This record gives sequence, C-alpha cells and structure tokens, in this order.
Amino acid sequence: MYRKEIEGFIDSHRQEMIDDICKLCRINSEKMPYTEGKPYGDGAFDALHAALAMMEDYGFSITNYDNYVGTADLNDKERQLDILAHLDVVPAGEGWTVTEPFEPVEKDGKLYGRGTADDKGPAVAALYAMRAIKELGIPVKKNVRLILGTDEECGSSDIEVYYKREKEAPMTFSPDASFPVINIEKGRIPGGFSASFEVSEALPKIVSIDAGIKVNVVPGKAKAVVAGLEAEVLTQAAAAVEEQTGLSFSFGETEDGIQITVEGKGAHASTPDEGNNALTGLLSYLVSLPLADCPQLQAVKSLVTLFPHGDTRGKAVGIAMEDELSGPLTLAFDMLTLDKDHLKGAFDCRACLCATEENSLNVIRARMAEEGLTLQADHMTAPHHVDGNSHFVKTLLKAYEEYTGLEGHCESTGGGTYVHHLENGVAFGASMPGTDNKMHGADEFAVIDELLTSAKIFAQVIVDLCC
Repeated sequence: MYRKEIEGFIDSHRQEMIDDICKLCRINSEKMPYTEGKPYGDGAFDALHAALAMMEDYGFSITNYDNYVGTADLNDKERQLDILAHLDVVPAGEGWTVTEPFEPVEKDGKLYGRGTADDKGPAVAALYAMRAIKELGIPVKKNVRLILGTDEECGSSDIEVYYKREKEAPMTFSPDASFPVINIEKGRIPGGFSASFEVSEALPKIVSIDAGIKVNVVPGKAKAVVAGLEAEVLTQAAAAVEEQTGLSFSFGETEDGIQITVEGKGAHASTPDEGNNALTGLLSYLVSLPLADCPQLQAVKSLVTLFPHGDTRGKAVGIAMEDELSGPLTLAFDMLTLDKDHLKGAFDCRACLCATEENSLNVIRARMAEEGLTLQADHMTAPHHVDGNSHFVKTLLKAYEEYTGLEGHCESTGGGTYVHHLENGVAFGASMPGTDNKMHGADEFAVIDELLTSAKIFAQVIVDLCC
C-alpha cells in the first residue's frame, strides 16, 4: 500500500536529501568538554540545533531535551513507533584520501565524510520517510517520533536523560547498523583489572608495557621496553613469534633499554577474529625471552595463561560458551600498562544469550584471582533479545523484502546500539548486507542508493504499523 507514492516522493527528493545530510556532516560533532548548556560541547550542540531547525522547517513538532536529545513528531496522536538515531560521531582520525572528514563529497554513487553512514545519513533517511508520509497526506492513526541523540558513541548518557522523562514507544528501531533486522545484542562484561607486585632490579627485565587505545578496540600495535638483553636475542625470539602469529616486530634504542614494537591488525572488539591482537602477541613474546624471574614476570605469565594469543572465546578463563541464536561469547584483551610494581588492564567480553553473571562474570573473577589479578567489575550488562516472530519484527522484514527483493531474517550482533535497554527495540538498517561503510575509519561513506532505499523502507514501515 502506497509503495508507488513513497518511491516517487523519495526519488524526487534525492538531491535535497543529500544536501541535508551534507549540512549535518559538515559539523564536527565529536564529543567535546562540557560547557554550560552544551552537555557534549559545541559540535554536538550545533549538530542538534541544525537538525531541529531542519525538522521544524519541514513542519514537524519538535522538542529539545536540554540539548541532550531532540525529537520530531509526525502528529499528536498516540505514540506507536520511535525511530532512534544519533548525530554525534567518532573522532575524525587520520588516513582520509577521498575528502577531508567534515567536507562531505559525492563520488561514484557514494557520499563520503564522517557521519554519512554513522549515523547522520540514516537519521536524515528516517526524517525523509516521515516527510513522505506527511507531505503525501497518507492517513496515519498513530504517531511516529524521530529521536536524535548526541552521545551514542561515548556511552549513551543522552538517552538516559531522555528516558527519565519519556516512556519508550511500543516499538522502536534504530537505523544505526545494517539490514535486515538485528534483534539480538550480546551482553557485556566490563573487564578492568589490576595487580601490584614487589619491585625487582634483577636483569634482564621488563621496564614497561603500553598497549591499547580503547577497551572496545583490538590493539593493532603494542610496545614494551626491556633492559639487559642483547639485540640479537630479541630479534631471534621475534622471528619465531612472527612465524607463529603473523605479527611483525621492530626494535629501537631508548634511554631505559630497547623498545619493542609489535604490529598486528586492529578490529572492533565485538569481532576480535577479524584482528590480530598485538598485545597478546607481545606478551607471548616477552615470556619467551630469558628474563630474570621476579614477581613482575610472574604477573605477565599469568596474563599469558589467562589471555593466550588467538583465544578470542574466553577458553583459558573458563567462560567459553555459545547458543544457537546469538552465537559464541567473544573476549578481547585490549589494554595494558605495566611498570616496575603495578599493572592495569582491560578486556572486552561480549556475552551470548546463555551467559549469566554466575557462569561468566563470577567464573572469570575467580579465575583471575587465582592468578593474582583483581577484576573490578561487579555486574554485567545482560544480553538484549526481541522475539523474531513478533508482529513488529515481521513487519520490518516484510518491508525490507518488498523494497530490496532480498530474503529477510534476524541477526545477532556483538555490538551495541541505542536500543539495547529498550524492551521492544531492534536495529534496522541503514546499510545493506555486504556493504562495508568503513564506519569509525578513514573514508567513511554511505551508498546513496542504499540511503534512498532505506528511506522508502522506513516510510513503508510507518504505513504498515501506524495506519
């Protein structure tokens, strides 16, 4: 119903939609320090106000929730559907080749720039779906609300503020992933831990270790400094580890000894198999060296015991498990600093549906304690699951199949979205299966035809759920 009208509207507004996406993507909305009235700094504030002005210009009733979140309502009827997107972005980073991060350009059917795929492009696609319903005069009996947040990338504190004031709609989807439908999001075990040990001056020794940039990123690089060993010993040991792991080693002189740099392949912690962990490879290398025995070295050996290189399933810590719907539990050891008397580290564990605090968190805490390490976590974030046979999910899949000709199905993810804590929330779009938008990386892009198709699908969902 109304497919012809929806397709005609979206296609006829192609350039206008691209222009609106570019308008938002020119704003650097990385999280910045708080200033009065601007919870996440100037950039997020500017992006939110630009979006609110845009939505008001198109005739929607808007609300600004203290500059944390902005909303647009399709009408004043009973709320049926929320569409939950975000305007903040991850840092620009380096390595851009097609354009500068905040200078969006269209090239070869793609729109390049930070935020084009995550999540400003999909947010505007949802806005245009609502525009289609409104301007085509399609009669709807219930309300749709577009909710735009500004802190999704750094903890979603914005949405916590919003839901303290508002109830969730009976149905919610977030266009912040990929099609078809993600109805399962794994839980998380926060993995911060530490240990202290007696100082030893015996040589040869480890002076320091420094690895990791964020707890949810498998480290592609790790460094250590050792003292009291000849360069030839280090290079010979490195050759053996390189052959076993595929990692690469390099060495340089420092005032404290020889610095070892290990390079692997970074990845998101929810998909650790896609990376080659430089940190766990470095630790395996260090314990192969002829170092003097001391409490510090024993602590490093404990880390290797608990997090051996290549173990991305938590086998060594006793929490390997999986289920048919959500797949295997994953674990990535991502951050470590170590000096003469202390270490501090963190791992990222994505827990499948069958994981509980009793069979995962408590097990790993006890296992680490056996090795002299203290786990700081006292609770886990439970997995999220919406019934794939519900009317809501089936309606989303039906619209996806109608506009793409592809078979719809439900998927699980180790990643997390805005809907994780919503009773009836799923991720739905806006990229198509097989598209790698380089989210969070250099040269992020959105396929323009995919955004147009997403807008059509979203509009059809509104018709099917709210008319």
